[in-house]
Amino acid sequence: MTLKEYKSKQELALDFSSYLAKMIATKDTFHIALSGGSTPKVIFDVLAANFQTKIDWSRVHLYWGDERCVPPSDDDSNYKMTVSHLIAKIDIPQENIHRIKGENEPSYEAERYAAVLDGHLPKVAGVPQFDLVILGLGDDGHTASIFPHEIELWHSKKYCEVANHPVSGQKRVSITGQIINQAATVAFLVTGENKADKVEEIIQKKGDFEKYPAHLVAPHFGKLLWFLDADAAAKITSTQF
Repeated sequence: MTLKEYKSKQELALDFSSYLAKMIATKDTFHIALSGGSTPKVIFDVLAANFQTKIDWSRVHLYWGDERCVPPSDDDSNYKMTVSHLIAKIDIPQENIHRIKGENEPSYEAERYAAVLDGHLPKVAGVPQFDLVILGLGDDGHTASIFPHEIELWHSKKYCEVANHPVSGQKRVSITGQIINQAATVAFLVTGENKADKVEEIIQKKGDFEKYPAHLVAPHFGKLLWFLDADAAAKITSTQF
């Protein structure tokens, strides 16, 4: 596990974008699972503004780690956010975009998207492997759309599951721990002081960390990176960086 701390969300976004560009340049085809949320939004803006031509987007295939069960035109849609902040501003082939169809019946879509992953991703030990999975961290310790009250979904033998938001009950389609931990690289992007407690508990294995799905992220074949702004990293001891 590698921890990286930045003074601001913008500094984090710039460094992560450069890191991503270097990763993509090393492979003929690069498969990435995107995350929703405010931090990826800033990164997408940086990529669109500074890396339109520095990255060969024809080599990049975009997927999503989770999606709310809403149409792609809905403001809650992770896909819509990505289109607005990145896809509409770069030259990427349409066939390289593999979205979770939130408008479909959730159970059907979980099965359909699992088949997409099975059909498009290279396999290691018989399981589809992303080159990179980007994750966020909820202030309740969830990641992707695996929430603490449904932590058993992490251990599912399926590649995708239907999750339920603990407050709203909104259904979401999410990749499972089997797919996340199969990735060559997993990167947490975490910003904001409201995340500091959970970051401390998970990284330092304190308190109720075992209740949080995010503590189960441990890539089998690759590496785990935490990109943190100063607010999110405020309670981590400096010796860990």
